[in-house]
Amino acid sequence: MSERKIAMVGTPCEIMAASKLNHYADSPIDVKLGLFCMENFSYKYFGNLLDEYGLKMDDIEKFQIEKGYVFLLLKTKETVKIPLSVARRIIRKNCNICVELTSETSDISIGSIGSEEGWSTLIVRSKKGESIVEGAIKQQFIEAKDLTESQFRLLNRLAGNKISKNLDNIEEREFFARPVLYQREKSDTSIEKEISESDFLDLKSNVIDVGSCVLCGACEYVCPDNLITIDDTKPRMKGQCHEDCHACFAVCPRTFIPQDLRNDNSKAIGEYIKVLSVKSLKHTQGQDGSIVTTILDYLLTNKIVTDALIVDKKDHLAWKPYAKITSDIDEVVKSGGTKYSVCPVFKPLKNIEEEVS
Repeated sequence: MSERKIAMVGTPCEIMAASKLNHYADSPIDVKLGLFCMENFSYKYFGNLLDEYGLKMDDIEKFQIEKGYVFLLLKTKETVKIPLSVARRIIRKNCNICVELTSETSDISIGSIGSEEGWSTLIVRSKKGESIVEGAIKQQFIEAKDLTESQFRLLNRLAGNKISKNLDNIEEREFFARPVLYQREKSDTSIEKEISESDFLDLKSNVIDVGSCVLCGACEYVCPDNLITIDDTKPRMKGQCHEDCHACFAVCPRTFIPQDLRNDNSKAIGEYIKVLSVKSLKHTQGQDGSIVTTILDYLLTNKIVTDALIVDKKDHLAWKPYAKITSDIDEVVKSGGTKYSVCPVFKPLKNIEEEVS
């Protein structure tokens, strides 16, 4: 494994995959920065929706979702708003069974819910995350204040609403299809037994074929024989699993979750050390007050990590996300902003392994 120590940025499902990689496999991910996420959209169907409004992806300068609308700031400086009730038809199916709003297995969670304009809500989850935030404040990368009681209530209420709504979706889905594995309450011993009897075919039938795949690419990354490939639609396998290999099933964020990573859904935002409202003192570009960019800047500047795993936009395909690993803060700044569409975020990790070998 490479000597690199990587800070990763991801949505709740991607952070869960990273947490399972750390739990079951050998992973260079050292710091997890989780985003608040209500849902993500299909890139293809988002393009189709824009066609209905006479727009193309190339027309858009910036996305923003708030107050029940998708706001599109166009390059002409005009703003178009699409009701979220209309946009919901292009939400990816796996988002409808996600009961995490705030990336509960991250070291630090970041989002705009709760804080006033220009500030971001930051949830410290781990001792490592606490040390990072304290260092960033001390070195004047960010400033922080306590979230007010009413702001904290809003955050909890919206997180609770997502849990309640999607638990209903899970119940409805299970009435017609297979159980949603990642919500099973099982002991670690029972989970280990299930994993030992499962391979890609089980992953395919229980996750991929029923619309639960989050397209993160953890299965592709962890496959020791490079049999799995993942593209814009779903993971595919060429060849046959070794009889004693169960890695892809183990690390998928939509298969069984070990007890120390599982939220019992009674705590809307999960376990945490503290919740703050923070503002960047270094950067202004990007969403959520540029806090993600600023924290990555702090980590790279102080050599706490060697690289950042981030999602950028393709230059030749407007707003099409792709994952990359970089140690260049200018590239981190350039990538700032939410893409509202997913990509195989772990794909660049495979390149590190190939470089080492």
